[in-house]
Amino acid sequence: MYYNTEMTNKTRSGGSGPIRISEAANLAIHALAVIAASPDPLTRTREIAARLKASLAHLAKVMATLERAGLVYGARGPAGGYRLARPASRISLKEVYEAVEGPIAVRSCLFGKPVCKANGCVLSDYFGRLNRDLSRRLAKVKVSDLVGAFEDDNGK
Repeated sequence: MYYNTEMTNKTRSGGSGPIRISEAANLAIHALAVIAASPDPLTRTREIAARLKASLAHLAKVMATLERAGLVYGARGPAGGYRLARPASRISLKEVYEAVEGPIAVRSCLFGKPVCKANGCVLSDYFGRLNRDLSRRLAKVKVSDLVGAFEDDNGK
């Protein structure tokens, strides 16, 4: 699986496929992996932003969202930073995604409203299965599964 740590809207060479994840959700997932990989009790927002080459202002907003969702605890002040609210092995990518984007809507019809007169739209059935499969897979992958990408240099 490819994880882009540079927070831009550019696609990697060769394309990124049909699945798109917002910059905020991407940033949230990567930030939690950086925090999980860090040996420090608190990871400063500035350190996470530098590691991910991300906007400090955007990261601060994302971290506030993750804190409201109960995925991280934040400590303010000069010695402040963030830590995970529970072990990385107990935080799924689906939880992180939904904290930022809202619940994953597992809908079938690509139009949002059925337009076909047929009783069984082949596309609706197919994409409905894909959406359900993606949701289940995101629920199975944990933040701890991503830590290795940031451990080599202790998340810095």
